[in-house]
Amino acid sequence: MVTASALAVSLAAAAAFPAAAAATPYADSGATAQRAQLQQLARKLVEAGAPGVIVRVDDGRGRPVEIAEQAAWTRRDHLLTAGDEFRMGSNTKTMTATLVLQLVAEGKLALTDPVDKWLPGKVPGGKAITLRMLLNHTSGLFDYTDDAALRPSMLGRDRRRWTSAKLLAVGVKHDPLFAPGTKWSYSNTNYAALGAVLERVTGASLADLVRERIARPLNLKHTYYATDAAWRGPHAHGYEPDAAHMPPGVPAEFGRLAGARHHGHVDVSDNSPGWGGAAGAVVSTTQDWSRFSTALMSGRLLPAAQLAQMRATVPVDSQHPDGPGYGLGIQTGTHPCGTFWGHDGGMPGYLTTTLTDRTGGRSATVLISTELWAEFEADPKIAKAAQALQMAVTCTMFGKPVPNAAHAG
Repeated sequence: MVTASALAVSLAAAAAFPAAAAATPYADSGATAQRAQLQQLARKLVEAGAPGVIVRVDDGRGRPVEIAEQAAWTRRDHLLTAGDEFRMGSNTKTMTATLVLQLVAEGKLALTDPVDKWLPGKVPGGKAITLRMLLNHTSGLFDYTDDAALRPSMLGRDRRRWTSAKLLAVGVKHDPLFAPGTKWSYSNTNYAALGAVLERVTGASLADLVRERIARPLNLKHTYYATDAAWRGPHAHGYEPDAAHMPPGVPAEFGRLAGARHHGHVDVSDNSPGWGGAAGAVVSTTQDWSRFSTALMSGRLLPAAQLAQMRATVPVDSQHPDGPGYGLGIQTGTHPCGTFWGHDGGMPGYLTTTLTDRTGGRSATVLISTELWAEFEADPKIAKAAQALQMAVTCTMFGKPVPNAAHAG
């Protein structure tokens, strides 16, 4: 959970449509045509089985395109709107990294600090693991979300409040995957450690840090760090198929999700994302996240030196050093329509992809209100429709026409 699965949809889409030169222009270049195309693709994604879809695209040249589509059976729970709050999952990592880099800029932390300096004895081998390694997933630490102890919380059956320290303790019970700094492997334990460091250095909670250093200065009224299941505003409901309708590729234990059941689905909206911690507990909206992305990439939240550090990437796949890269809490990849920056997030009921360009002048967010199909690559029909939508969203963000193949999605 809280994985890099959603951005994989973007990258898979890029692979599926490799030639931007094969693109056809819009029927006209206006926002009406853009909106109609994106709305059609969002509707196709719902028809393919997604309970709901929210899209927001800002190409930096006019009024953003905002779309909300939902399956008819979900309307009894909530009428979905483009302004609804939703679980951001691992997009949280970009905010956590921003907080760390702010403290670096203030001289309170250094990227070269060993984690043992701030959490003595809490991380085996912590003298050789730097904060930078935690931020860019080169520490070698085991991912705590792969431990069975987290499963009841992921399923909404255990409502305990997880702290950064407790999440970190689960992860470091396991042997490291490799020597620090020698490879790349996505691990939420890295960000549990960073959450504990932030709390130790500042004496403040992560919820307070997100509010005082990011949400309040940027006037993000629907962005907050969640420690329990409570929502603060109208919110998108998240769903997963019930046990009888779960795709065969999803492990059987995920058929035991807590929540109200109807129409072959479980409403997981009231399950707490708190187990995501500094790796995945933030709630936001498409508009708030666009404002955050713009502020971050344009240098409003970080000085130039720290923003450059954030953008310094390591290859996600060592066999393809020129392929997708991971910086400090942010990912990048080359798409047929442009080079994007951003992150993604996945937890039951909520699959999100957030994108921007290098300057923050353009941004896009896609929410799909079901996630396990992507986590376990279990539903080719939804995957195909999601790829087509993501391709169109990304090209629209860059002001480019969409490759022909995407229209058939």
